[in-house]
Amino acid sequence: MLTERQLLILKAIIDDYITHAEPVGSRSVSKRDDMEYSPATIRNEMSDLEELGFLEKPHSSAGRVPSQKGYRYYVDHLLSPRELTSKEVSGIKSAFRERFSEVEQVIQQSAKILSNLTSYTSIVLGPEVFESTLKQIQIIPISDESAVAIIVTDTGHVENQTVTIPKGLNVNELEKVVNIINAKLKGVPLFHLRNKLSTEIGKVLEKYIDQYDSVMMLLNKTFVSQQHGKVFFSGKTNILAQPEFNNVERVKSLFNIFEEDALVSKLFRSEDKGITIKIGQENHFEPFDDCTIITATYTIDGKHMGTVGVLGPTRMEYRRVIGIMDYLSKDMSKLLTKRYQK
Repeated sequence: MLTERQLLILKAIIDDYITHAEPVGSRSVSKRDDMEYSPATIRNEMSDLEELGFLEKPHSSAGRVPSQKGYRYYVDHLLSPRELTSKEVSGIKSAFRERFSEVEQVIQQSAKILSNLTSYTSIVLGPEVFESTLKQIQIIPISDESAVAIIVTDTGHVENQTVTIPKGLNVNELEKVVNIINAKLKGVPLFHLRNKLSTEIGKVLEKYIDQYDSVMMLLNKTFVSQQHGKVFFSGKTNILAQPEFNNVERVKSLFNIFEEDALVSKLFRSEDKGITIKIGQENHFEPFDDCTIITATYTIDGKHMGTVGVLGPTRMEYRRVIGIMDYLSKDMSKLLTKRYQK
């Protein structure tokens, strides 16, 4: 257990380091208005906190910086989320006053708001395939060789892609395929679509469709992109403004990860209600060893739909970000529920 004095000093050091990104010395801590201890006393306590693993001493400095253990203790025991300013609240409210025709637009706007308010990189996972179900599929020919396949989910998410029409498959047969899919697969979770296609639906199509093999290839290609939730980014380059990320190779590795939607979904997907904070090595992914990921889930009519997240350095403005995340995820859930119930 840390003493009251150690708690006060630890919090002061972490607050100072978050603000200035420079190792913190005993003299600067002693100058704080809420600090009544001498530099010598503070220096002794800092040494003890270092031995306990809460602080670290950079080789080139006499000051200390928080360790990941220190940040975790700070988040769990010393931090209280900061209330949003009236400007931040009005910014979120005004952005969500726009008329959105699709859930996807709400999600894109949320990512944008989050990166703008926090100055970090925001990641929002679209309605999860484990929760979303198929509402309708359309395959619309745009030429003799190609068509646009459109998938609509129960959450209003719309996914479209261009597919090749098998040779010899006429419009009537294509319409027959679509009707069978909509009749048999409506309400099926997205992650079950390909499995259902290769079992139940495959047997039906084989009876009625001459170009069976070609049609199955077309449908498999259409459904393959539904295996993970869609990922929306905003403020990818915000990470460059942080002094911790001035190494080109380090930034390059992060940007390469941003291109892997399935990996990002795995790293950011959260099942827990409320705010989840993973600091450094808690992410169990080496490129994120010096990063913090803060996530919150959003819902539609109380049903878990996806995740909003922020990626930044471990030296993150936790109080501010947590407050923004909590407010935005709740407002987002209200807006999506209102739209979904129409």
